[in-house]
Amino acid sequence: MSFIVRSIREGDFEDLLALAKQFTLLNLPADAKILKQKIKRSLQSFAGELDKENAEYLFALEDIEEQRVIGTCLILAKHGTEKFPHYYFKIFERKKQSPNLGVGFIHSVLSLGEDISGPTEIGGLLLDRSYRRQPIKLGRLLSLSRFVYMGITPTSFEENILCELSPPLTEEGRSEFWEALGRRFTGMNYQEADRVSQQHKGFIKTLFPEDDIYLCLLDSSARLVIGEVAEETRGAKHLLEKMGFTYKNEVDPFDGGPHYGCKLKEVSVIKKGKIVKAVEGNKKLMQEALIGYVDDGEFFCAQTIVSVEKDTVSVNLVGNAYLKQFLGKNVFCSLL
Repeated sequence: MSFIVRSIREGDFEDLLALAKQFTLLNLPADAKILKQKIKRSLQSFAGELDKENAEYLFALEDIEEQRVIGTCLILAKHGTEKFPHYYFKIFERKKQSPNLGVGFIHSVLSLGEDISGPTEIGGLLLDRSYRRQPIKLGRLLSLSRFVYMGITPTSFEENILCELSPPLTEEGRSEFWEALGRRFTGMNYQEADRVSQQHKGFIKTLFPEDDIYLCLLDSSARLVIGEVAEETRGAKHLLEKMGFTYKNEVDPFDGGPHYGCKLKEVSVIKKGKIVKAVEGNKKLMQEALIGYVDDGEFFCAQTIVSVEKDTVSVNLVGNAYLKQFLGKNVFCSLL
């Protein structure tokens, strides 16, 4: 292993821009100005200079041997404020029955919800396409590293953690759910609406229907994707479920993608983790673990094989010389 996850640095800009150009992720666009702003905000967040409503943490997965960033992910400390509400569709069932006709129906119904005291959100996970299907699951390392940081600094985040998963889109990048619903009430296409929502979301409340929406009235192509995840997102969904996340019966108002949530203290990595002192291994090491620490406003996390005692974690440095930086420090250790 020659990979480490750490907080983003100013010098990572070029690598981050090249990575963003491989994808079309709206919360991490291939826009130099926006990426520089995000890096600056992340540096301030890790330094403890921003409150929850403004804090956004960017993580970088570095290939130590190549000395370049090959992956990234993020945490929004608070997703849902008075200035920038969190909107969603709640899905519930409503029974309709006619005694005279002797028939009844159970309808799935959408109800628009608004949250101004929202949860912490995780997202923005990107991994260089050439590094996929490595012996070490780099996507998993990236994703779980965020929980290691939360385990070290729990008061920086909300009690509830949210993840909005990507739904199936057409080959042209169109959302069938948006075409059947959102476009009819806003006049905007999917990409335009999602882009506008990054700046303000008031149009959702003012233009979307106030009344409940019966799914049976939508096109079948739209109904089929509600609450579903894209093929490339299935691995992330499975990992979240292993960590304790469950489907909230809520979907994104733009594309119908499912929302998954978990209490911070119930996330498996955090629940099983503890602070111990890292020492050099001097005996047979058996357990795979994540270890991480914060030092002078920077965060570092690695996956390795360890042996955990009461107050220490022994780390094998053979072939992992970069792990020397963890020795002697109080680290958050969570067995996998």
